[in-house]
Amino acid sequence: MNGGTADIDPPGFGSKALLIGIGNNGRADDGLGWAFLDRVQQEMDFPGQLEYRYQLQVEDAELISRADRVVFVDSYQGDLPGGFQWTPCEPVADVEFTSHVLPPGAILQLCRDLYGKSPPANLLLIQGRSWGLHTGLSADAGRHLGRAVQFLGETLSA
Repeated sequence: MNGGTADIDPPGFGSKALLIGIGNNGRADDGLGWAFLDRVQQEMDFPGQLEYRYQLQVEDAELISRADRVVFVDSYQGDLPGGFQWTPCEPVADVEFTSHVLPPGAILQLCRDLYGKSPPANLLLIQGRSWGLHTGLSADAGRHLGRAVQFLGETLSA
């Protein structure tokens, strides 16, 4: 979904839902995943679990295996209509594993392979503009973050 314009699956956000914010708030807009979780915590009665990550790791497969639904939230370098994008996230088997970057699909595949579970998952990308070594979001990222938080709020109340 781009900018809140496409149909979405039924929410299914209960106590075993998991939001994983990925990023680094010391690198400006790279901290959008964390900022999203902060806003959800402040503004919503989210029933599930919030997890902050600098990057996804193999161990996250075990965490995901206990969830009924997973949403990965990360920043995005590039243009997204409306400033954010909500898409299904599927297990991906043909990913090269390194010690530095594991994409959400690879973690889902590990979860399936190791624990026999594959919870429904989505990827929420939020468009950023600034990637320097400082805290705080750019004005554009702040607006995009607001739209993404509003989208989740509407999704939860649907």
